[in-house]
Amino acid sequence: DNAIVNLSSALEYQQSSVISRVLLKNAGGTITLFAFDAGEGLSEHKTPYDAFLNVVEGTARIRIADAEHTLSAGDSIILPADIPHAVDAETQFKMLLVMIKAPKSA
Repeated sequence: DNAIVNLSSALEYQQSSVISRVLLKNAGGTITLFAFDAGEGLSEHKTPYDAFLNVVEGTARIRIADAEHTLSAGDSIILPADIPHAVDAETQFKMLLVMIKAPKSA
C-alpha cells in the first residue's frame, strides 16, 4: 500500500528494549526502523551486505571495526559488508537501516 509512515512516530520506545519494524522487504534488501531505549544496543556483528544507517532521533555510538562514531538525528553512515560493527544508544534513539542485498562489486 502507499500508506505514509512517519519515522518518529512509527515505533514507540519500550523500556530496556530494542524493537524493530520492517517497512519494506524484498529480494533487493530490507528497510527496517529500530527504536532503542537509552543504554541498549546491538553487540558487535557483521553482515554479508552493505547497509545504510540513518539516525531519526536521539544519539548513538556506532563502532565500525576499531573506529567509533557518534551520530545524532539527521546523521547517516555506511556499514560496510563483512566489517564488524556495533550500535550503542547514548539516549533513546531511532534509526532507519537500509540493507542492500547485492553481491559486492569486483
